[in-house]
Amino acid sequence: MLHNLGEPAMHNVTIGMDLGDKNHVICIVDHAGRIVRRDTVTNTREALSEFFSPHKGATVALEAGTHSAWISRLLSRLGCHVLVGNPRKLRAIWDSNDKSDTRDAEMLARIARMDPDLLYPVNHRGEQAQIDLEILQARDVLVRNRSSLINHVRGSVKALGYRLPGCSADSFHRQADEHLPEDLRGALEPVLTIIGQITSQIKEFDREIERISAERYPETELLRAIKGVGPLTALAFLLIVEDPARFGKSRQVGCFLGLTPRRDQSGETDRQLRITKAGNPYLRRLLVGSAQYILGPFGEDCNLRRFGLRLAARGGKNAKRRAVVAVARKLAVLMHRLWQHGEIYDPFYKPQSRPLAKAA
Repeated sequence: MLHNLGEPAMHNVTIGMDLGDKNHVICIVDHAGRIVRRDTVTNTREALSEFFSPHKGATVALEAGTHSAWISRLLSRLGCHVLVGNPRKLRAIWDSNDKSDTRDAEMLARIARMDPDLLYPVNHRGEQAQIDLEILQARDVLVRNRSSLINHVRGSVKALGYRLPGCSADSFHRQADEHLPEDLRGALEPVLTIIGQITSQIKEFDREIERISAERYPETELLRAIKGVGPLTALAFLLIVEDPARFGKSRQVGCFLGLTPRRDQSGETDRQLRITKAGNPYLRRLLVGSAQYILGPFGEDCNLRRFGLRLAARGGKNAKRRAVVAVARKLAVLMHRLWQHGEIYDPFYKPQSRPLAKAA
C-alpha cells in the first residue's frame, strides 16, 4: 500500500474528497497523476481519523460546505495539508455533463495536484470563533422568526378591519395584547406568548454578546467608536474576518465581503454590474444596516456620512442604494484599519499628504 512508504512519500500524494452528509468519496492520486485508490469513508470523526492517520503529509482537497470546517481542522491536526476549494470558482466540477461524486473527488485531486491556486482556497475560522459566531447566528434566526410572527399577527388583525398601534418589536407582545380584538384572542394570544419568549431570549443573547466582547474580543471597542456600529456588528466583523493580517491591504476586505462590483471588461466594453455578493451574507447585511443608519436621520456628521450623501445627491434611479453599498464597503475598510493598527476612530480623519520633493 502507498501509505506504507511513510510520511516522506505522502508529500507527493494528493487526495480529493467529495463531501457528503453521511459518506465521503475519496480519490488518491500519486506524483505521476495515476489513481492509486478510490474509497468511501463514513462521515464521523473516528472513521476519518482512522483513514487519514496513515496519510500524514499528504495534500487533501475538498470543497467548502457544511462539514468542511470541522473536517479541515481535524485533518490538519492529523498532519495533512488541507485545501478547501471555493465552490463558486470550481466551474469545472459543478458545470459538467457527467457529474458524480466519484468524478468530483477525482477532479479535486487533479486540480490540487496541478495548481492549488485554481481551487481559490478559503480559510475556515478557528473552532472557538465558530462557537462564538453561532451565538450571533442563533440570535439572527430568532429575530427573523419574531418578525415573521409579528407580521402574521398584524396581518390577521388587519384582515378583520382592526389595526394594532405602532411599537417596537421588543414591546409588541405587550402592546398588541392590550388592543387585540376579542374574536382573535383564542388564535393569536398563543402567538403573542411565543413572541414574548423569543424577545426574552434575544435580550439574553444580547447580554451574552456584550460579555463575550468584553472578555475575549476587547478590540470591538475600537470598532464601536464608529457611530452606527453596535456590539453585534463589531463582534461579527472580528469573528468572520478573524485575522486582520490575512489581508495585505484594508481595501481587500470589501472584495472579501462581496461589496465590490463584478467586472465584465472586453475591448472597449466595460459594463457596470452589481456587487458580487461573495463572502459572508450575514456580515454583509449587518454592514449595510450600519451604512443605512449612518446615512439616515440619526447618523452623526462624519466623513462616511458626507461621502455617502455626495453619492446619493448625484441622483438617478438607484443613487441612494448605491450610496448605501458604497458606505458599507468603506465602513468595512475603516473597521479593518482600526483593528489592524489599533487606531482611535476620528470621524473627520484626513491622511497626511506627502511633502513634495525639493528640486535639486
